[in-house]
Amino acid sequence: MDVKTMAQAAGKLVSPAADSVNSNRFPKVESKAVGNVLSSSFRGRRLVTSIPVKFVETPQHLQSRRGVIAYSAPATAKKPVNEPAKTANSVAESQKDGQCFGVFCVTYDLNESERPKTWKKMVRVAVSGAAGMISNHLLFKLASGEVFGQDQPIALNLLGSERSRGALEGVAMELEDSLFPLLREVNIGIEAEEVFVDADWALLIGAKPRGPGMERADLLDINGQIFAEQGKALNKVASPDVKVLVVGNPCNTNALIALKNAPRLNPRNFHALTRLDENRAKCQLALKAGVFYDHVSNVTIWGNHSTTQVPDFLNARILGASAVDVIQDENWLKEEFTPRVQTRGGALIQKWGRSSAASTAVSIADAIKSLVTPTPEGDWFSSGVYTNGNPYGIAEDLIFSMPCRSTGDGNWELVTDCYVDDYLRDRIRKSEDELIAEKKCVSHLIGAPNGVCELPDGDTMLPGEQ
Repeated sequence: MDVKTMAQAAGKLVSPAADSVNSNRFPKVESKAVGNVLSSSFRGRRLVTSIPVKFVETPQHLQSRRGVIAYSAPATAKKPVNEPAKTANSVAESQKDGQCFGVFCVTYDLNESERPKTWKKMVRVAVSGAAGMISNHLLFKLASGEVFGQDQPIALNLLGSERSRGALEGVAMELEDSLFPLLREVNIGIEAEEVFVDADWALLIGAKPRGPGMERADLLDINGQIFAEQGKALNKVASPDVKVLVVGNPCNTNALIALKNAPRLNPRNFHALTRLDENRAKCQLALKAGVFYDHVSNVTIWGNHSTTQVPDFLNARILGASAVDVIQDENWLKEEFTPRVQTRGGALIQKWGRSSAASTAVSIADAIKSLVTPTPEGDWFSSGVYTNGNPYGIAEDLIFSMPCRSTGDGNWELVTDCYVDDYLRDRIRKSEDELIAEKKCVSHLIGAPNGVCELPDGDTMLPGEQ
């Protein structure tokens, strides 16, 4: 395009009515050209077009959802195969509250013949802490189909804060530029009650990191308040069968707080992430045995996501045989393997000054895949789950990591036949005592009788995990 043509195009800016973003009116492109869809913009950008534009009333099914604009073609739309594709464009010049983002505000009304016949119903995934480092690795795995499958269209509802609003828009821009065909919506916002609307999955990553000199009880209270509010929001607006995975530390107790503030939801749908600990344990066993890590199975992390966690080598298997029989080094298993897994996060920070954001994102993806994919016969995975009804004598009303299996429908069942000897039982009990003490510290957030906050001696938080 020459300079003169560019100048002419620039002189034809379309400026929507001031109320067009937050009302039911969107500019509609009038053009006979099939597939001529223009990308909408985010705050501060205007749409440049030489095509006549008029405002049309938005149909009821395209109107905003509790402050989060969701403007996308209904999946169940029916049209004759030979009907031309229609195009529409909406402009989001403000990112206040929750709104759809950029190209995701556009309606793509495909011909019936163009619709992928194998695609499932869209799944809506809400992510808190969406502008953070963990999410920066995770969101692209979700959008690519790596986690839920190549036949699963996805909508991402991204929760940030007022402070991270600009970064949140940057994340949405990168998702926009990545051209993921399965990613049908991106909605961003700073209010949990708006972002969590209709969520099928909620990945609660955002939490305050522990600062210098901060007492562990203070961290429990500060982050506990965050997860209490998010639990209430989920209870109010999320899908009734929403699956909740808590990553923000201390994740076991934060998951319990969210659960207790969401009485409408099934307690079995709340998880605390201990999959990264399981992955670390598998790696160490594989290195010691001199095998690739996919030959290591049946690894359990028991208890809290802290240095009281119990990596279970007793029930682990290598090449189908007992890990104890393969390694034949009891002293290494008890004195090196266990503390190495427990303190791996801190060791990583000492090496390069950063927390394990990338491997945490991988483990979140692994944790979800374990719930949406049938567990291989005879194997299991670790997850922090609700203890009520467990067969191992662990106190009820806690979120405690245990061995689980899934049929791939998002639900799980406990593995009930793990062997627990005195060595394993003593260490499980220590982690259980720590979680009971943490629960007493947050009794004011879960509607329990006032408890005395007396945490066990020593600092058992995993540094830098969040």
